[in-house]
Amino acid sequence: MADVVEVILEDHRTMEELFRRMRSVEADRAKALEEFSALLIAHGEAEEAEVYGALKRFKGVDDEEVEHGEKEHAEGNEALLALLEVDDVGSDEWEERLEDLVKAVTHHVDEEERTILNGARESVPDERRAELGAAFLRERKERLASGCGSIENVRSIVGG
Repeated sequence: MADVVEVILEDHRTMEELFRRMRSVEADRAKALEEFSALLIAHGEAEEAEVYGALKRFKGVDDEEVEHGEKEHAEGNEALLALLEVDDVGSDEWEERLEDLVKAVTHHVDEEERTILNGARESVPDERRAELGAAFLRERKERLASGCGSIENVRSIVGG
């Protein structure tokens, strides 16, 4: 049984590891970005499709924070697109746009963990969190299989 809070937290830790790889001049930065792009898009889309709406029904989860989380997903996606559009992973532009992405995503992750996920852990029954975890994982898997991290797909998401 996959608790939705734990599954989301796991993805957050994976994103942080991918940030470390993208910052490292010794790592395959392009490969790390490819993995990050797919995970960020699949994660955010699965949260919005399967988790956020369900959490709004619980008193201990702040509806405004959930809606704010959706806005922050859009900001993260815009920062991701800006980085995907840089050709040279060794350039100053790459570094600047990477830091913009790190800032946007880290801010969202921190806020989501403190507000939405803590509220869910305290207010949503274990069984419901497991159901939401399974739904989240199914949706995320479908998105990943569809090539959701491609620059074309990120452009279409950002463009509306």
